[in-house]
Amino acid sequence: MAAMLDFIQSLPKAELHVHLEGSIQPETLREIDPSVTLEQVRQRYAYTDFTGFLKAFAWVARHLRGPREYGIAARRLLEALAAQNVRYAEITVAAGVALWLSLDLAAIHEELLRAAATSPVKTFWIWDVTRQWGPIPAYTAMEMAAERHDDGVIAFGMGGDEAHGPALWYRDVFQKARDRGLRLVCHAGESTGAQSVRDALAIGAERIGHGIAAHTDAALLELLARRQVPLEISISSNVRTGVVATLDRHPVRKIFDAGVPVVLNTDDPPMFGCTLNQEYALAAERFGFTRIELEQLARNGFRYAFAPVTA
Repeated sequence: MAAMLDFIQSLPKAELHVHLEGSIQPETLREIDPSVTLEQVRQRYAYTDFTGFLKAFAWVARHLRGPREYGIAARRLLEALAAQNVRYAEITVAAGVALWLSLDLAAIHEELLRAAATSPVKTFWIWDVTRQWGPIPAYTAMEMAAERHDDGVIAFGMGGDEAHGPALWYRDVFQKARDRGLRLVCHAGESTGAQSVRDALAIGAERIGHGIAAHTDAALLELLARRQVPLEISISSNVRTGVVATLDRHPVRKIFDAGVPVVLNTDDPPMFGCTLNQEYALAAERFGFTRIELEQLARNGFRYAFAPVTA
């Protein structure tokens, strides 16, 4: 296994699905807010289901009170990515949450740009909104993102609770985002069924965050393969949130073998106890991905990036 880990480390990689707020290690949250203890953070990260994860994510986000805190989080994440031979990253920022907390999102973005400028990782930003809050507040985040399209914000996306925020609510705001030049991503088929993936495609999503429920719908798998729509799959995330009952039941192998483009990602690495290199190792050890297939997964990260980039 040591040889495989060395091989994985040697692969140039791209990280296309990682949430800034969810990337914060316990030690980094202490750096951001010294009043928080490591034990408090670890207890928050010890949830047992998807709802518990959303609550933990919201708790962490409340400690990011301005540009300083976001800057620390970004620098530590980019350091971790660079150490894993990640060359390119599209980092998701919960813009909808920041606006809901009445934070100065423009100033935060400027600090994120400064953080990225110090890193060897080529970095862009995806601003996303919280789907269960409805489409009205999403327009503000989208307009602000579009104004920064030439300044590092490459895409507009949507996350949160699929069951209480149908993608079809967002058809108009996604259309306007596309018209303004933003690329489109959408979490779907993570905690609900295959229809959620179909709805994300219907509103224009170019990549699907998670999308694992597609494995239950043969026609949808064929559609994703034919259109070459990539799924941003995070194996550990799906197991830790309980949307997949056990690791052995994860459908990543089935989806890959169906010809659907798969990109491996971490989603919220400390909250799921993973790194990007470990996700590749899981694919090899538990799902039989060969070195050639791991190389394909790594190439997919660059192929389906929203900015022109080579490994």
